[in-house]
Amino acid sequence: QVQLVESGGGLVQPGGSLRLSCVVSETIFRSITMAWYRQAPGKQRELVASISSGGSTNHADSVKGRFTISRDNAKNTAYLQMNNLKPEDTAVYYCNRRISLWNWGQGTQVTVSS
Repeated sequence: QVQLVESGGGLVQPGGSLRLSCVVSETIFRSITMAWYRQAPGKQRELVASISSGGSTNHADSVKGRFTISRDNAKNTAYLQMNNLKPEDTAVYYCNRRISLWNWGQGTQVTVSS
């Protein structure tokens, strides 16, 4: 069973930065399109960004220019660099495949507040 372990969340002031990490216990990680998702209280989970096995990226319009997804295949790890954070970015952040989702991990809480 694949395990997804997200980390790096926390409480940050508006305008601050955080870097999320996601370690995947799957040897085919390097061939999979990975993604970050988030779920705010009372809202549906939404796609934030994705990165293909070749490194091509896509970011939701709401985070373009502020968030950057990346990956390190040698470490089976995906990252989400989040800059200029806004209160509306407050959510639990999860990583997973872009399609054919695995079971969700526990996520990591990001709270943006002054």
